[in-house]
Amino acid sequence: MKLRAEAGTVRDRVGDLMPDIRSNLEALVRIPSISHPGHEASQLRRSAEATAGILRDAGCQTSLLEIEGAPPAVLGRIPAPPGAPTILLYAHHDVQPTGARELWHSDPFEPIEKNGRLYGRGTSDDKCGVVMHAGALRAHEGRPPVGVTVFVEGEEEWGSPNLAKFLDRFGDDLRADAVILADSGNWRTGQPGLTTSLRGIVACDLEVRTLDHAVHSGEFGGPVPDALTVLARTLATLHDERGNVAVPGIARGSADPLDLTEEELRKQVGMRPGVRLIGEGGITERMWARPAVSILGIDAPRITESTNQLVPFARARVSMRIPPGQDAEAAMKGLVEHLRSHVPWGAEVVITPRGVGKPYRLSAEGGAYEAMRRAMTEAFGREPVLMGAGGTIPFVADFAKAFPKATLLLTGAGDPFSNAHSEDESVDLGDLERSTLAEALFFEHLAGG
Repeated sequence: MKLRAEAGTVRDRVGDLMPDIRSNLEALVRIPSISHPGHEASQLRRSAEATAGILRDAGCQTSLLEIEGAPPAVLGRIPAPPGAPTILLYAHHDVQPTGARELWHSDPFEPIEKNGRLYGRGTSDDKCGVVMHAGALRAHEGRPPVGVTVFVEGEEEWGSPNLAKFLDRFGDDLRADAVILADSGNWRTGQPGLTTSLRGIVACDLEVRTLDHAVHSGEFGGPVPDALTVLARTLATLHDERGNVAVPGIARGSADPLDLTEEELRKQVGMRPGVRLIGEGGITERMWARPAVSILGIDAPRITESTNQLVPFARARVSMRIPPGQDAEAAMKGLVEHLRSHVPWGAEVVITPRGVGKPYRLSAEGGAYEAMRRAMTEAFGREPVLMGAGGTIPFVADFAKAFPKATLLLTGAGDPFSNAHSEDESVDLGDLERSTLAEALFFEHLAGG
């Protein structure tokens, strides 16, 4: 009976705090903290300072962590009561570029609410993680029953290239018994999830060349191949006729099918009516435990700039997601060898590797997972789903290496409709409240409450 009363008190506090939590999220979203090169670096410092202010208001002692060549990260700390464990809370304050602005239905950096969702770049990925952590601390009036360290980095969307350096230099300040990495999401709106597996990623740029310069397509077309046709034929070899990845030697695993139907998946992604799913195996298996190849971009003349000529060279960026159990370096080698061996007609080829992210599988066992399952069940009224994720979060492996004895938990307030990395990104405000409450209750349960 006592536990229910305490849980109710925390629930009431989170509900009362939601206007402030939302206001903090809106303030962060208004800062265009894009970490990709070519964007204004000063916005990342603005975002870090705003994040530090939010954590300070939640009761943390805060500071900016600086490493040469990296955007500032934010550290917040609340010491542990005697005998209590310490929790490290992770999020990131940088965001993806917007893409084509005309595809957004509202300004990406001016948050707007529609049908219970808050829209704007970073609402889900991952500025909601910042305010979720701050809200959970404020629900305990800045005096949680556990020690809390908050670490918010500023370059996750660019692959966290300096995270290992941060963890090495500031590792003593970040050490904890459990780590909540709030950069994932829930199984569906209103139903919590704990992510236990992640695919990795390898990517490369492919350039093919057939001519020293463009020539007249009427005079020379026929015997002389153009580079765009060569590129198209090469890229077409990456899948077999059923849509399975054709790169040899890549691991394939299995996954719990859960209750995801094709109808629900099609609705989540906005799939056009006549388009069929590709690949073989269960839906979750294809998303989480099998490889996937995507063509992220092509450099070639725009239609409006094209003319009757044979294009001399063309480029494409190829990305392959790899399942847990697959060595990332071996996957990169396999992808490069496949592309090189399938370029037709003797065209010249240059392949430039663009980066590697390791897959990862977490063990969902131990006291921290029991405490989080209990907290999520109380906050959402439904038990959490142990789920995989098809995306890649390279920093998980970095945290596991830096803190081998700590339990890692992947959470987040997003859902399949959040549209992270795309236009009209959003977060469900009800799920943001429930996720904040779950984290606040987790503090109590881990402390033995």
